[in-house]
Amino acid sequence: MDMQPEATVGDVKKPPAVGERPPPPKSDEFSLSGTALLSGRKLHTLKQGDMFGVFDQTGDILWGKDIADGLYYHDTRYLSGLTFRLGGQRPVLLSSVVRENNVMLSVNMTNESLPLSDGERLAHDLLHVRRSRFLWEGRCFERIEIRNFDVLPHNVSCDMRFFADYADLFEARGARRAKRGQFLDPAIGENEVTLSYMGLDKKKRSTRLLFSPTPQKLSADYAAFEFSIAPGERVLIHVEIQCDPSERSTVPPNRAFLNGAVAARRALRRTSSQATAIATSNEIFNEAIRRCICDIYMLLTEKKTGHYPYAGVPWYSTVFGRDGLITALQTLWIDPSIAKGVLLYLAVNQADEEDPVADAEPGKILHEVRLGEMAELGEVPFRRYYGSIDSTPLFVMLAGEYLDRTGDVGTLSHLWPHVTRAIDWIERFGDRDGDGFVEYGRRNKDGLVNQGWKDSFDSIFHADGELAEGPIALCEVQAYVYAARRAAARIGRRLGQTAYAAHQDERAETLRVTFNLKFWNEDIGTYVIALDGKKEQCVVRSSNAGHVLLTDIAPAERREQVVRTLMHRNSFCGWGIRTIPEGEARYNPMSYHNGTVWPHDNSLIAMGFARHGYRDEAVQIFEALFTAAFYTDLRRLPELYCGFTRDRSEGPVRYPVACSPQAWAAAALPAVLQAILGLRYDPGSVSVEFTRPCLPESIESLTLFNLAVGGEHLTARVVRVGDEVAINVVERSPSIRLHIVN
Repeated sequence: MDMQPEATVGDVKKPPAVGERPPPPKSDEFSLSGTALLSGRKLHTLKQGDMFGVFDQTGDILWGKDIADGLYYHDTRYLSGLTFRLGGQRPVLLSSVVRENNVMLSVNMTNESLPLSDGERLAHDLLHVRRSRFLWEGRCFERIEIRNFDVLPHNVSCDMRFFADYADLFEARGARRAKRGQFLDPAIGENEVTLSYMGLDKKKRSTRLLFSPTPQKLSADYAAFEFSIAPGERVLIHVEIQCDPSERSTVPPNRAFLNGAVAARRALRRTSSQATAIATSNEIFNEAIRRCICDIYMLLTEKKTGHYPYAGVPWYSTVFGRDGLITALQTLWIDPSIAKGVLLYLAVNQADEEDPVADAEPGKILHEVRLGEMAELGEVPFRRYYGSIDSTPLFVMLAGEYLDRTGDVGTLSHLWPHVTRAIDWIERFGDRDGDGFVEYGRRNKDGLVNQGWKDSFDSIFHADGELAEGPIALCEVQAYVYAARRAAARIGRRLGQTAYAAHQDERAETLRVTFNLKFWNEDIGTYVIALDGKKEQCVVRSSNAGHVLLTDIAPAERREQVVRTLMHRNSFCGWGIRTIPEGEARYNPMSYHNGTVWPHDNSLIAMGFARHGYRDEAVQIFEALFTAAFYTDLRRLPELYCGFTRDRSEGPVRYPVACSPQAWAAAALPAVLQAILGLRYDPGSVSVEFTRPCLPESIESLTLFNLAVGGEHLTARVVRVGDEVAINVVERSPSIRLHIVN
């Protein structure tokens, strides 16, 4: 039975008591039967600034158990239900897509056979409905176009139902709260409804829905329209949803929609225009790489310090230190301004004091920021949380790579105090027992148990499957620390801090020796995943060891063994390298960190392979990720997928709650492409260098536009000729040079 409006214009409904949610709709208007995880339905996502939306294929927002749909702003669901009906029925879906630039969701629908007021029925497929939606500056804009393709005029009715529960993001993910704030009286005007909630954090959150034309009926959860449409005629409905609105706009709704759409497209073009563009002979790869670039720039969010890539939609659309740093490393060759924005933001938010609740210590780099009610009240510890063991060395590592890429001494001079404070944290707090290794152990019982990138509770274990007890020293973290000390030394020398630089080089060399003594295990042919609190090896093969090759901490003979172990069929499943290989005690191809395949993980491993000359293996990873993208919706690599062995007749098995898009997954293909091309920049000589470049079989040629360094730029064409490649300069600035090293 359809839900009927409970009030007309000017009426208000009695709000729920303090701590209660507003009752859900009386029918299943917003719900689905059964459990519907992210992989259970095809969903569309939009993101702009601090707002993101998760919608079903028709553009509706459905409500129910385990459903992520909603319009979210600052980690709160400002709209949890939104449906459109034509003649009381859900229209038939024809097509639905987020356009390639990620700005606009476009949905095409038509009518089922509809009863008319005179007792006759309107045949199906005579009315076309087109929904167009985008986000811009804290607002969601939608235009609904209904067109009559019959030879007769028709009176058409349609309605929209809406609902706001103001669930904190962690509630939307399944967290239960003992108490909630107060839902305020809705305010209903002639063509607008404002829904409001006063949180326990004393913050008022409001959602204003504006409709044009004025609905025939309007209540706190319902808007109804009636039109007479002549043959070939169309009618338009504009809806604007404002989160925490301030002053009212005087711009007409149709003009506001057009102005916003133009501004959103221009903003995306403006931010992405400075990036290197990539075009190849493979049109499917071109689709995939364009999606990568558009996803990266959609996830960028403007901060006072520059752009910062939010981690992913829906669950991680906020600042994450580790994710931002790794994304910046992956995209440094394409657009170094991303790295600059990440470094400056994290420097401003570097911890100043000890705070066990936030796992913070002086000099430590941020893990996560949350803005929702639960974070503000301390119900979750992530308001400004520092519980990651690798963000701090990665910060210094990125600072060194950014200097190498750009020669931007001015920015590094500004960052230098933050670099030295990060190194100081490594020495004073990171190394808990003075053995030279950096370990973690949470100081807040509600914080993360494991604080590396594999932060599931069961991701660090011994050969028999027993979970490791801390403090835990991860193998890749020691490599990051080694790289951080080398980076601090390079930066120090550029800034005239020669004594400090020499000291960091000495400490790095000491770490290199001790690391290879304590973390190597000849029986498994690779570095163990970690040392536990008793300094016993967790004798487990893992993808973590591949990150070691991002640095020079491993001697040559061990690099080869690491590569061979990672590319063994137990580890390389055909879609990429598993987080944990088959044969280990906790291997499970459906486990978040114990057997799945993560594109960003594979990209870092491929970068390490190529760094040390293992280009063929890096190409294998490239082809695996590209083929996976071929099978995924929109050619978009998700956060992760299951690690089942590749069946050449099927695509990769989806992971049920993978974020998509995810920043470091979007940056994976570009990063591996750079690795196999051996591409690097030398700002000192204003040159672009290719070292032993190669191309995969799937790509005959590619063109790299706007390879920029030192204020100069060039465009290069790379062509595969047998087992070799030829590189030609298509266009360049006068002073830039191209070097090819074989």
